[in-house]
Amino acid sequence: MANSKSALKRVRQSATRTAKNKSLTTRMKTLRKKAIDAASSGDKDIAKKAFSEFNSAVDKCEKNNIIHTNKAANLKSKTSKRINA
Repeated sequence: MANSKSALKRVRQSATRTAKNKSLTTRMKTLRKKAIDAASSGDKDIAKKAFSEFNSAVDKCEKNNIIHTNKAANLKSKTSKRINA
């Protein structure tokens, strides 16, 4: 357990940030699966919309330093390839 007031505050901040980051990464992963599933089922319009939402989620995670810039680029590239295939 934390021994000082500042350490207790850091524990609270860490818990808050972890929860926020977890929700953003989970949303990103879910949108990726949704885009790939839509593409594999043959719905081009739904796949494009889902891919757009996925790109937005990835950019948000990248902007907040949840994932690295290169990781974001790799995710977008790989997902785009799977949708276009």
